[in-house]
Amino acid sequence: MDISQTSSTPRSARHRSQLLFVAMAGLVFLLFMTNLALGSVSIPLAQVWQIIIRGSTDHAVYTNIVMQTRLPQAIVALGAGMALGIAGLMLQTLFKNPLAGPSVLGISSGASLGVAFVVLLSGQMFGLTLSGLPFWGDMAVIAASLAGALGVLMIILTISSRVAGSLAVLIIGVMMGYLSNSIVGVFKYFSLEADVHSYVIWGLGSFNRLSLPRAILFGGVAVAVSAMMVFLSKPLNLLALGDRYAQNLGLHTRRTRLLVILGAGLLTAVVTAFCGPIAFIGMAVPHLAKLTFRTSNHLTLIVAAGLIGSGTALLCAILSRLPGLESALPINSVTAFVGAPVVISVILKRRSV
Repeated sequence: MDISQTSSTPRSARHRSQLLFVAMAGLVFLLFMTNLALGSVSIPLAQVWQIIIRGSTDHAVYTNIVMQTRLPQAIVALGAGMALGIAGLMLQTLFKNPLAGPSVLGISSGASLGVAFVVLLSGQMFGLTLSGLPFWGDMAVIAASLAGALGVLMIILTISSRVAGSLAVLIIGVMMGYLSNSIVGVFKYFSLEADVHSYVIWGLGSFNRLSLPRAILFGGVAVAVSAMMVFLSKPLNLLALGDRYAQNLGLHTRRTRLLVILGAGLLTAVVTAFCGPIAFIGMAVPHLAKLTFRTSNHLTLIVAAGLIGSGTALLCAILSRLPGLESALPINSVTAFVGAPVVISVILKRRSV
């Protein structure tokens, strides 16, 4: 009797996980299609499906709206949500801190510093406003953001290879963020008003800055790098048990820590470069994944965080441009409404334990 129970329990748990994965994949697909249908102009789902399958429809306006605006936004939201959800899960496991997120290492602040160099100094040094150069201005902002994020990531990796323990890396990452923000504050003080406005708009985050070819490129990179994080699931399982226990089981904790920081940092850097700093998704999604699947197996949690992150980002994209709104709201204004209640509930639950 006991043997049958012990053998059936893992089987039922796997069956439950499989059903949840199918349900979540279906929900993500539904949210993706809803993104293409809803907005200031509502498009019937039949027309949306025809546009996706054939690339066009008899209604030229519908085709233009979907292919030029909504499809790129949905692809970017799907890729960004997946990347941030997985990055947040990895960092929360590494630092054993339920409130850790992709911005905790200062990588987002480094990206902001890179953009500040380009946006805020271009007017002072060259008398040039990048908003007047749509293509080259966007490319310069993306390149500067990626360079700033990767620069901070390299500093964190260098320091992490020389210090023991994750707490020191966490503190250094927070200090790097403060240092970057202080330099940006100085740039703002001496910059032109138009440049400061452009920088503030970038800092609000957005999923609709990319054309369809660049959105497909971003989505492909984000999904590919996210999928590679599955190979870190076993080391993350051991890290969750504690550094000393993991070392006793033969895990090289310092090398694993470097790989986790590198993976999470790359995911954060790519998303911030193309979308700007996106708040709360990376912090809230891991808790939703753990609450839904009720497991500590990171192979399951990484896939779950990717799906839930994509669904959350797609939901936020829908809410940011509900019918009746003349223009899309800043995405960070919406992610705060979705993510903040989750973070608050985590804090209250920990205090009640």
